[in-house]
Amino acid sequence: MARKLKTFETSLGFFDLAIAAPSMKAALEAWGADSNLFHQGAARESVDSDLIAATLAKPGVVLRRPVGSDQPFSEHAVLPTQLEVEHDRRPAKSRARPKKKRSAGADPKAARKAALAYEKEQQRRESQRRKEEAAREKQRERRNQAVATAQAALDQAEQEHGRRAAAIDAAREALDEKSRAEDARWEQQKSKLAAALRRARG
Repeated sequence: MARKLKTFETSLGFFDLAIAAPSMKAALEAWGADSNLFHQGAARESVDSDLIAATLAKPGVVLRRPVGSDQPFSEHAVLPTQLEVEHDRRPAKSRARPKKKRSAGADPKAARKAALAYEKEQQRRESQRRKEEAAREKQRERRNQAVATAQAALDQAEQEHGRRAAAIDAAREALDEKSRAEDARWEQQKSKLAAALRRARG
């Protein structure tokens, strides 16, 4: 059975946030909060009928508006490009806050419909999360395959280089051996020819 939804609101960063969710925990998860904003007094259940109606129209969806503004909440709120200059110099605590209209009690049929829509939104989010995780896994597999292919090519090239270097070293050793043999032969021949020359000169 679908759980009854409540509207919760808070302020994070540059935006006021609101969501229709079955619990404070669900709201915190949707907001991506890393601490319990309700215990800290930074979040609360809303009694604003307009806000409740807006969130129940899109249950499970985080609605936003620029922080401190009276703009309507929406799914894709943007910050104003120019900030208005505040002319009211009274302390912030003394400024009158706009009175929020209290909810007169939710229609049970509408509440059930919103709860079902919330569950549908949660399922959509979970499906999207699984798709994104599958895409990341495929990307990791492709990257791992590319790394394995590049490593195999490097290993093969290194082995080929080792074979060629060994062949060159063997050829160099053979040439050195030939050079030493030629030097020895020449020294022997030169010694004999020099002796013959000395004898010829008498």
